[in-house]
Amino acid sequence: MVPSQTVVCVKQVKQDAAEEWDESMPLPGDIIEGVAEDCADDESFVSAKARSELSSQLGKINRVAECVWLKVRRGENTVKLQACVVPERNVKMQKRFTVRAASDERHVDVLADLTFEECFELQEMSRRVVNLDFKGFHRKGMKYDWKLKVGSYLPDQRSTVVSSILFTPLARERGIEASTVRVMAWFSAAVSSGVPLVFINIQTEQIITMVTGKELSRGRQQQNINTTVNIVQGIRLWFLPGVAEVSLELFPQPGEARFGMDIKRTEEGFICVYSVTTGTAAERAGLGHLFEQANRTGHLLVISRLQGKSLMPSTVDSEGLIHCCDNADIKQALFSALEKTDSIKLHIMSWPPSQTVAAPPASGAAAALRPPDSH
Repeated sequence: MVPSQTVVCVKQVKQDAAEEWDESMPLPGDIIEGVAEDCADDESFVSAKARSELSSQLGKINRVAECVWLKVRRGENTVKLQACVVPERNVKMQKRFTVRAASDERHVDVLADLTFEECFELQEMSRRVVNLDFKGFHRKGMKYDWKLKVGSYLPDQRSTVVSSILFTPLARERGIEASTVRVMAWFSAAVSSGVPLVFINIQTEQIITMVTGKELSRGRQQQNINTTVNIVQGIRLWFLPGVAEVSLELFPQPGEARFGMDIKRTEEGFICVYSVTTGTAAERAGLGHLFEQANRTGHLLVISRLQGKSLMPSTVDSEGLIHCCDNADIKQALFSALEKTDSIKLHIMSWPPSQTVAAPPASGAAAALRPPDSH
């Protein structure tokens, strides 16, 4: 076998319930060596070297019979399967045919010309699916009171609790290594500065951008619009906003001109409280106590959400700019609530009370990926 040589193979199956697959069905990775109207003998099977050729043979058989026999190779074994011939959907120019499992009309196969290596990778996946050791027990649906659980177990019904930030590679960066370095530097710097982040996961993510330009055609003085699609690999970092979020509601009294807290933005794009005024709505709500507690342990008092809306930085663009909430918008929301004498709800990111902030890492030190250990 030549690894680069292609063969006709089942690339995928259009049936979401993979747990209902079995070995009598055409499965992803099956190499189709031949088709026949019946399986009386091996000589009745006609081979096909390409998907288009197999489609043509299936079309001929479909004129006289609905069912077909397939001779497929799985690993070192060759098996014969009965299947049904069906037309491919969404093919407008020319009618093409494929097969589906004889026992399940949902089990429609997508055929393709693949290399042996690609087929064997798909076969391994199929083997795991149909193997009873991997299948486990039968599954059934169970009702769940989502509305009750969301209302009971989330600090705010509009919050997902888990947050993330997406890093787009810089123009000069190639591969994901450089972007990953910047992700971990940002995370470590935030934690070291006193922002209570808890690392969850990091993953690559495709970022698709479209650039539209106009081109002037010579002779006719006509403009052509060209669109270029760029696909790059970004890095998404998932994290928790502290070990918990403390919910506070600030109630202004008639005549009060401010809630009594001053905010600023950290270098990493988080919004934190840097002073609380005595005798104001902020102090009455308990924000002053939290601020003093944070100062004693070297933490920052970071606001994760205002009126249920996230204040977290969301993306880092290809120029290295961190996209985060505008301070002016935040102050406008506070001012609008004061004008109406409405309360305003904050969520504060919390460290465990026994923990202190680690010192910024020296040159060559490892980055902190979780809250520092207790002292």
